[in-house]
Amino acid sequence: MKRRKFITAAAGGVAASALAAPAIAQAPTVRWRITTSWPKSLDTIYGSVELIAKRVAGLTEGKFEIRVFAAGEIVPGLQVLDAVQNRTVEAGHSYSAFYFGKRPAYAFDGGLAFGLNTRQTNAWMYYGGGLELVREVFKKDGVITLPCGSVGVQMGGFYKKEINTVDDLKGLKMRIGGLGGRILAKLGAIPQQIPPGDLYPALERGTIDAAEFIGPHDDEKLGLHKVTKYYYTPGWWEGSAQNSMLVNLAAWEALPPAFKEAFEVACNEQGLLAVAKYDVVNPPALNRLAASGLQIKQFPRPVLDAAYQAAFELFDELAAQDADFKKIYTAWKAFLEESNLWFRVAEFSLDSYRLSKPLPK
Repeated sequence: MKRRKFITAAAGGVAASALAAPAIAQAPTVRWRITTSWPKSLDTIYGSVELIAKRVAGLTEGKFEIRVFAAGEIVPGLQVLDAVQNRTVEAGHSYSAFYFGKRPAYAFDGGLAFGLNTRQTNAWMYYGGGLELVREVFKKDGVITLPCGSVGVQMGGFYKKEINTVDDLKGLKMRIGGLGGRILAKLGAIPQQIPPGDLYPALERGTIDAAEFIGPHDDEKLGLHKVTKYYYTPGWWEGSAQNSMLVNLAAWEALPPAFKEAFEVACNEQGLLAVAKYDVVNPPALNRLAASGLQIKQFPRPVLDAAYQAAFELFDELAAQDADFKKIYTAWKAFLEESNLWFRVAEFSLDSYRLSKPLPK
């Protein structure tokens, strides 16, 4: 697939010209169902999938019809990959790192702790060989993955007590899954996998001591600030959480070429639009959370240092145990090192200065 063509078309607003009208006119009507890992209340992520369905319909003159379903309407939110594999649905929108337990290499499709930021992720996926590598793994399970939006860097979650030292993590029962949970377990925390809708009662009853979800706009909807005192930053385990469209490979290959183009264009557009929306809605939500009395705090440097060391120790362990993880990790780490050099010289130099300065009155 020629991804540059799709990205250029989407960004330039001329995607329709890439789709041959005669080919669409002659194509049969296709009806798909997309299940998601998100409740309808999340106008950000769930709304992103609704925009994809609308965009695909527009690009195909209504001949490619897609119905979108929230978590729990067809399958629970954490069973999206299973539903796609067994073709209960044709596609699912999710965060691939949720399925780390099935294949550790799936994590690279979503993002690794202390890894690539949003721009670096896009660079690695589209031009650095990342998409080809992760697709090799998904193909083993009859699935093709398409990058489909990002939430950017996440917050570090809500806590009932302050985190001042690494020792404060010992015995901490926290809602967090995937690689982040494995890393925190190395530091003595007890990771829990709990659906978003159950987080408030779990925190209120003391079943867990802390919980992370996404960022201020989405987190505020869960009301977790009402039963906790502290909101930490940064969410180092998901410095750029890329969401993906997981598509049954047989269903994908059965699509007419013009429909494939329309679908991929719509997904690529969300790489721009989803993170743009988050960057608009998160600042006022953070202000509201702070005004509610929630204390916004940064993880202390020693805690971040310990987590950083534990993260890369875990990556080395996984690479020694899993051939797919090792193959992708080797390429990912080399790209990260080179990309970090450029960002350190340019982006970081400017951002660290300008963000430290108040705007003139």
